[in-house]
Amino acid sequence: MLINSAYTCLLFFISTILLVTAGRDFYQILGVTRSATTNDIKKAYRKLAKALHPDKNQDDPDASQKFQDLGAAYEALSDPEKRELYDRCGEDCLKKDGMMNNNDPFASFFGDFGFHFGGETQHHETPRGADVVMELTVSLEELYNGNFIEITRNKPVIKPASGTRKCNCRQEMVTRNLGPGRFQMMQQRVCDECPNVKLVNEERLLEIEVEVGAPDNHKTKLRGEGEPHMDGESGDLIIVFHTERHPQFTRKGDDLYTNVTISLQDALTGFTLELKHLDGHKVTISRDKVTWAGARVRKKGEGMPNFENNNLNGNLYVTFDIEFPKQDFTDDEKEALRKILKQSPNNKVYNGL
Repeated sequence: MLINSAYTCLLFFISTILLVTAGRDFYQILGVTRSATTNDIKKAYRKLAKALHPDKNQDDPDASQKFQDLGAAYEALSDPEKRELYDRCGEDCLKKDGMMNNNDPFASFFGDFGFHFGGETQHHETPRGADVVMELTVSLEELYNGNFIEITRNKPVIKPASGTRKCNCRQEMVTRNLGPGRFQMMQQRVCDECPNVKLVNEERLLEIEVEVGAPDNHKTKLRGEGEPHMDGESGDLIIVFHTERHPQFTRKGDDLYTNVTISLQDALTGFTLELKHLDGHKVTISRDKVTWAGARVRKKGEGMPNFENNNLNGNLYVTFDIEFPKQDFTDDEKEALRKILKQSPNNKVYNGL
């Protein structure tokens, strides 16, 4: 039994060494464990891509290599088939099977990211197709935890066709000779001769990230997924997120609000209760003093994650409603209540509202 156990440990140790020596450790590059889900891998890539982009790290001579390593790690681990092969025998196996395409997931998967690293805004001199705006309703749970949503878009795509066409048409200044010493300058429409093209509808499967803590009406842009242009670039697909009404919580900025109804007995004697939060964890609320109708408690750090810094959270505010008994009391019970409460009659007509 001991021999078998030792043999198993030795095999595991050897396989670990072989995996390390067979190429880069993609899990370490992304900062995730080997049990990480696909969503965990996508979130890790997106976060690191922002931080390690070469345009943001121009003083680091290794910035481009780090960014390439990050892209390779995402390419390998986000695809279940590639990940299974990588887990079995490392990066070298992926290369031997021709499964590493060295694509740039930064542009192809995440689109524009909604921010720019450089200084000046780039102006498009080439013609662009129209942008397409799409509204997407997401739940408060998705905004709290983050999520990836797949959408299907029927998009017109430019395909080659037979024949030629006039393209890249522009206005140019030309000079005409009208005789000895006489010239005329005028604008003239000039076109190139290009291969003919046609528009064909294709079904595209796009993956949209619901970012943690994103505010209502937040916009994200997928570059080149809008309408095409025959002589230029495609427009962008702009996703506008709207928050679905939640049955329990209301969001205001990074803060969450909810109401809880407690019994009159608990209001007078104290209570402990648990609220189920948006990610399933329990928030405990305990009071050992009298709670009046409309009283509010604050649970610090139990609100929404901040969009700019997910390590910061807003607050959760809980307002209490009191449920009064439905049954009538006997005379003896009423007298007992008066002795316990020790309140004198105070029937105010006007209470300052």
